[in-house]
Amino acid sequence: MTVARTELHPRPRVPTDPDTLLPNEESEWIVAAQGGDRQAFAKLIELYYDRLYRWLYHLTRNREKAEDLVQETFLKVLGALGSFRPGSNFRAWLFRIGHNNFVNLKRAERRTTAPLPDDASGTEVGGPVITASDREAVRVVAQAIAELPPEFRSALLLRADEGLSFREIAAIMGITEETARWRVFKARQKLVKMLPPDLLPGSEPEA
Repeated sequence: MTVARTELHPRPRVPTDPDTLLPNEESEWIVAAQGGDRQAFAKLIELYYDRLYRWLYHLTRNREKAEDLVQETFLKVLGALGSFRPGSNFRAWLFRIGHNNFVNLKRAERRTTAPLPDDASGTEVGGPVITASDREAVRVVAQAIAELPPEFRSALLLRADEGLSFREIAAIMGITEETARWRVFKARQKLVKMLPPDLLPGSEPEA
């Protein structure tokens, strides 16, 4: 079942960055949504839709597949919302469901070698990894990221783009925290060989 975002909710005006939420604001939306408040669930969609789409686009390198996966993820979240424990990390839980959907997609199809779409831009594949405004620089970085193995690419983007801890990445991907650290390290190591220093993901504190 494919549902457009505009059909899922009327696009209420809410913060688009989880870090800008008021204390307990997200938790209040979750509790309300669990009680059947569709407007509260709409706020959660608005908050995370673009971030989830961007990450899945990096993984699939296909707009339609990423859009389908995002829609499928939110529909599954809606159905499983009653099992979510308020106070837990909602973003990690959401991305975990999205990751499972991606894994299921890859299991259902043969791996392809389709090239990166020509219209890939900063708005579609943006984030902290891509800091250059020059279109050619964006293309080079996007291509380098696309050439990473999926498991490395996924971990790197959760770390660099979403700012998640290694523990959160491990929970999303169903791996150990040590493996999450190793995958991010290996992803950066591979990018070092492909990109000039000014286009590499910046270093950040360990967590």
